[in-house]
Amino acid sequence: MPYTCLTTTKGGYVLMKKRLLGYVALALVCMMIGSAVTLAGDPVAQAENTVTTVVTSPFTAAIAEVRGSVVGVNNYQTVRYSNRNSYSLDDFFGDFGGFGGFGGFGGGYGNGYGNNRGLEEQVQEVLAGTGSGVVVGEGYVLTNFHVVEDATRLEISVMEPGKEEATTYASTLVAYDENLDVAVIYAPDLKLPPVKLGDSDSLLVGDWAICIGNPLSEQFTGTVTVGIVSALDRAVSSTTYDKYGRRETITNTMIQTDAAINAGNSGGGMFSVTGELMGIPTLKYTGSAYSGSTVEGIGMCIPINAAKPIIMDVLENGLTENVSKTASAAQSSNTSLIGKPRMGVSVANINQSSTLVLNGVLPKGVYVSEVEAGSPAEKAGMQAGDIIVDVNDTIVTTSDEMNAIIRSKSAGDVLKVKVYRVAGLADLMDQDSIDPDDVPDGEYVDLEVSLAVVDEVKQ
Repeated sequence: MPYTCLTTTKGGYVLMKKRLLGYVALALVCMMIGSAVTLAGDPVAQAENTVTTVVTSPFTAAIAEVRGSVVGVNNYQTVRYSNRNSYSLDDFFGDFGGFGGFGGFGGGYGNGYGNNRGLEEQVQEVLAGTGSGVVVGEGYVLTNFHVVEDATRLEISVMEPGKEEATTYASTLVAYDENLDVAVIYAPDLKLPPVKLGDSDSLLVGDWAICIGNPLSEQFTGTVTVGIVSALDRAVSSTTYDKYGRRETITNTMIQTDAAINAGNSGGGMFSVTGELMGIPTLKYTGSAYSGSTVEGIGMCIPINAAKPIIMDVLENGLTENVSKTASAAQSSNTSLIGKPRMGVSVANINQSSTLVLNGVLPKGVYVSEVEAGSPAEKAGMQAGDIIVDVNDTIVTTSDEMNAIIRSKSAGDVLKVKVYRVAGLADLMDQDSIDPDDVPDGEYVDLEVSLAVVDEVKQ
């Protein structure tokens, strides 16, 4: 019996023969072959479409525009060391020199490690760390403060095409905000085009984030990674040190991105697809302090709008003095101050290599061991145990620096003195040794001291 297909007509059901069915099947096969040829199309046209997609990538144009303006930053530091390793209360102070008479200033004249007379001090300059930076003006480079912190010498490193070694440029720290963790350095011989500053307030979650920097120093100069803005307004707390050397906790609002950020990327740029600088890659999370789990793709960038005030101040006003100023060349603290204005205190230099200072428990400064009764310092409210950290908006870390400022003043002049005060610190100093955990938190106190000539006052 032949195969049949049932179809419908107006008149009802009709049986059709097998041959007709074969014709229909052949027609269907031809239609399928024709469709396949049409779908395949012209292979050249397909290739052209693919190439067009690559050329119109949202990243290549922006990267080509800004990549050459991202540089390396080298932080060189001078390291001093001796063969002394133990610490006691003597390590907290420099060489006292005694409190009696007018020469009782606390010398700290040894090798900087307490009473280590006779030990030979070794001095060496080392490359302490490397980071990245972005050119924001002619010769001006924006970076993180932690990239340049404690540097005795700074270099900007540029890897030029076709060269095996980077070209370096001497640079100077001209402005910074250590709480925000941003800094601007200046290299007069650097002639790279500045990038455009974007508006980080306009960012949306899901926007592209192009990060450029030098992870692992010059080995991977100009590395580009791409991700998205994962979140905005992330509150990030970190432990840092204030300008007087005391440890504190700072909270900043940052941009979260999943673009890869590695060691050495700090201070580089997070750019938009239009090549505008939107943020400064600063840190990444590698694990959880609570669960011990490792994490990936959580990087943080400082919004460029937060850094704009310091950038614009430098670009509009030129070079500025560092926030961390130092006094003019110090004079010998053993010089008699009889007949000259003074505060009326006995002081000692705090050894900056002591565990209390290195751990940020106490700031760098000048320790007040005694306040003379009736002296200008007592009238201003200064107390034994105070640590003088700033005089007339100048950071002081030694008695020489402090006295150099005082000597430039006259009787009746008022000094603005900032001290760090810890309740009971003077009593702790009477102990043979101090456990950092036993030192409570203190506070900064601003005083105004009216200098006077009081020959019987010790200073």
